[in-house]
Amino acid sequence: MMLLAVGCSSDSDSDSASGDDQPAGASAQPGETSEAPQVAQAAYAKLPDACEVFARKSLTSLVPKGVKSGKAINAPEADVTGDCRWTSLDDNGVKGSQYRWLSVSLHLLESDATNGPGEDRAHEAFEDKVTAAKATDGAKNVKTETATGLGDEATVVRYELKKKGDTFKQQTVVVRTENVVVTLDYNGAGLAGEKTPDAAALVKSAKSAAKEVVASVADANDPDGGKASASPSKSASKTPSKTPSKTPSKGATKASSSGGSGSDLSSGSDDDSDSSSSSGSSSSTRKKTSR
Repeated sequence: MMLLAVGCSSDSDSDSASGDDQPAGASAQPGETSEAPQVAQAAYAKLPDACEVFARKSLTSLVPKGVKSGKAINAPEADVTGDCRWTSLDDNGVKGSQYRWLSVSLHLLESDATNGPGEDRAHEAFEDKVTAAKATDGAKNVKTETATGLGDEATVVRYELKKKGDTFKQQTVVVRTENVVVTLDYNGAGLAGEKTPDAAALVKSAKSAAKEVVASVADANDPDGGKASASPSKSASKTPSKTPSKTPSKGATKASSSGGSGSDLSSGSDDDSDSSSSSGSSSSTRKKTSR
């Protein structure tokens, strides 16, 4: 009886030490690490110079008296080109003047394991910029419309701003093309009694200008250096770049990188006599840089 008890006790101790009772799914080997999740590379890896996205012919139409007034206003930021702005004042003396203000900024969002695919991040940035445009301080008669045939998704936000008795017609076109967000602001006013420009005409011009910017983004990432089509079938015609992104930051999406909604344009209209100097006006929160 005593020998049998000792034998059973030994078998039990042996089974416990063998590790056969280890819970299923426990880590097999110490020091082993799981691989980080892989995220597909975004379609675009670089951006064009914001001050070089328009052909001279386009600028002549958009800002007739300010073709050479383009200036980069903001210091370069991670994932963002310093936005570029142009102003135009067609001064007819006592007969009044026609004022135009154009701004464009580009925001590239890379794919990374922490924040997800670049296209998804760009979609969030796109929505943030549309929301910011609709909430512009002092905006009146705000209207929003979807723009078809422009990038992967696009929205036009229209509104009016009053300054010193003049009515400024503002068009903000926000476009997402793959993992890049384009924000284009186009503003017009008739000053000193001149007729207020037609809002529909300004919207048409703004959409056309935004389409040209989208094509410039595709061109900048074209390995063959060819000119990309600005047609609605843009996504099918471009070849995604295989070049690794050189953009330094993979941080969280910025809500808005363009200084273009209401405040900058209304401050730019103060200098009616010098379109070049008014292109340098910006909100007090933005840093100026010279080109």
